[in-house]
Amino acid sequence: MTQTSGDRTSARGSAEPPRRAERTRTGPTEPGGGARAWLVWGVAVGGYFLAMLHRNGLGVAALEAQSRFDVGPALLTLLPMLQLLVYVLLQVPAGLLADRLGPRFTLVIGMVAMTLGSCLFALAPGIELAVAGRFLIGLGDALVFLNVIRLAALWFPRARYALVSGLTGVVGGAGQVASAAPLAWALTSVGWVAAFLATTGITVLMALLVLLVVRDRPSGAAGRSTVADPIPLWSALREAVRADGPRIGMAHHAAVMAPFTMMMVLWGYPFLVGGLGLPENTAALTLTGLAAGALWMAPVAGALIGRWPGIRVYFALVLGGSLSLGWLLLVVWPGGVPLPLGVTVLAVSALGQTMAPTISFDFARDGIPASRTGVASGLVNMTGFTTAVVCTVAAGAILQVVPDYQLAFIPMAVTTILSTAVLALFIRRRV
Repeated sequence: MTQTSGDRTSARGSAEPPRRAERTRTGPTEPGGGARAWLVWGVAVGGYFLAMLHRNGLGVAALEAQSRFDVGPALLTLLPMLQLLVYVLLQVPAGLLADRLGPRFTLVIGMVAMTLGSCLFALAPGIELAVAGRFLIGLGDALVFLNVIRLAALWFPRARYALVSGLTGVVGGAGQVASAAPLAWALTSVGWVAAFLATTGITVLMALLVLLVVRDRPSGAAGRSTVADPIPLWSALREAVRADGPRIGMAHHAAVMAPFTMMMVLWGYPFLVGGLGLPENTAALTLTGLAAGALWMAPVAGALIGRWPGIRVYFALVLGGSLSLGWLLLVVWPGGVPLPLGVTVLAVSALGQTMAPTISFDFARDGIPASRTGVASGLVNMTGFTTAVVCTVAAGAILQVVPDYQLAFIPMAVTTILSTAVLALFIRRRV
């Protein structure tokens, strides 16, 4: 059952009107979940694991890439930034494709693009082909996450959506973990080409598995179309931005997802080594531990939100406020960043990124028909990654001039504080 924005704002004195009817009733218009649903989601989310591995794989390889391609920090930034820029620009088209074509074939298209990009990146002799490879990885990556979320909406009842989104975040976080210490070990043990070709081969196998196992909807679900009513692009965008839920989701994603994304994509490993003075192996293990240590919170938060939807607001504000304070301290601390402060801010950032899908995309479904969740989810994803792209590029440009991570991270501190302020304003308006 889909609620309108008006339904959401009808309760006085609460930012979260009751959703008991929606969350407890499974009728002909709502999927029932079950073992088959978990199997379909499990295979699809395996593709998301690989997408996160591809997306963040340059993090621990940044120093080697700088030497391999003979580039400075600013030009090195071009590799992950082009990838993320493509990802950001394709979020709305990817959402439309998810709504119109369906998840199964869109996932396969995305994984084929990542396969080609990863192979090209592994074999690239220079920066030009490396850039082309990251472009293809970004193109494929853009098509994966939204379709995993789309499958969750099509196969599970509304009350399970936050839990499945949280578990999706856990698997994505596991992909981040694999992109840190394990990938650093592979680069050291077998070398650049073999390490990245191995991820290419695994992606090919996963694409075949998606094609064989994933289906767009439960069999016999005649009343539930997996494609949206054909409304124009601008109508779909207006529908999403006028609803309270997607606007809150966009502000929340920008505030809590972007900081650790920037660190995992490129600057976390160099910051731990060059900014905090950790040995390279210790830095890789620290990133791995931070990413892995926060994963357990996503399904816990999803289960709590499924039972008590109103708790989303408190999660959102506490995470946004904590990250704003942490990044402010990171850039203004006199005499350089102390190791405990730097690691603590990264730990809170890891927690925020892990919980972002659970909270942001659950908000994004409010007031939007189930058949058109792709566009709203695309806009939410776009805001978070746009913030990450801008701040990562800005950090690289600053480091090219002044090798000072406190100065380089000022853009992220500012955008986190501003996004949290906007989040609080949208929530306040909804009360």
